[in-house]
Amino acid sequence: MQSQELVVTSSPHLREETSVAEIMWTVNISLVPVMLAASYVFGLRALAIIAVSIISCSLTEYIFLRARNKEVTLTDGSAVVTGILLALTMPPAIPLWVVAIAAVVAIALGKQVFGGLGNNPFNPALIGRAFVTAAYPVLITTWTFDGQTAATPLNLKMMEGEITPYWDLFIGNIPGSLGETSAFLILLGAALLIYKGYLNWRIPAGMLTTVFLLTWLMGHDPVFHLLAGSLLLGAFYYATDMVTTPITPRGRWLFGVGAGVFVVIIRLWGGYPEGVMYSILLMNMTVPIINRFTRPRSLGEVN
Repeated sequence: MQSQELVVTSSPHLREETSVAEIMWTVNISLVPVMLAASYVFGLRALAIIAVSIISCSLTEYIFLRARNKEVTLTDGSAVVTGILLALTMPPAIPLWVVAIAAVVAIALGKQVFGGLGNNPFNPALIGRAFVTAAYPVLITTWTFDGQTAATPLNLKMMEGEITPYWDLFIGNIPGSLGETSAFLILLGAALLIYKGYLNWRIPAGMLTTVFLLTWLMGHDPVFHLLAGSLLLGAFYYATDMVTTPITPRGRWLFGVGAGVFVVIIRLWGGYPEGVMYSILLMNMTVPIINRFTRPRSLGEVN
């Protein structure tokens, strides 16, 4: 008889051939239409902001990996993703040195201080944006359009001004951050990620549905709130970060609904017209407990 050895390996036993680099670069590609729209609306200034953000994120990542004696893995595209996502939260008139500071904070404090890729509890790009929002509140909220200072659609709504037409919000060419120019192009990029299976639909579905229903119940225009500001970009790109969001289906629904509730609270009753950034960061804090109470139970398990 021929003896056979029992081979025991640790989980996971089912492995996906898709690499981290493939996912990251696909995300980068999906954001190309949004970046092109930003450069069309705001000119070469938008490309300069994106370039400074990417270079600063990549350089900071390189320095920290070398300082920690870790393998330099800039080719995985994660630093580029952070740089692009951070740049898309910036207004077109922001000084480039502020963008560089935000990028350093995003990678250093938002990612590397926790151990690098896969260990950060908060979305790094939003950490960088939150820092400069607190440090330079005037610079980060100065909006320009066609070379003149202008109010964003959410600012106009907050000041009881005229509501921007749906078509303008959907197609683009409006004041705001670089990533707020076109709802259509954001949805186009998100469709690619959903098709590739890199984006879990539950979080954006929960977040957008919650914002729609709550604003409607509160007597506000739900369609305007869906299309205005960075809600679509946040729901499909920042809130779906694989590292900082729950791993269970129920947990993802809870995350999306919770983020939607915070968006509505901040937008309707807060002193800040946009609540997407803080809503996602607040929900990032809840991920460990959401995972704990929504994970599947083993047969017979009590606690």
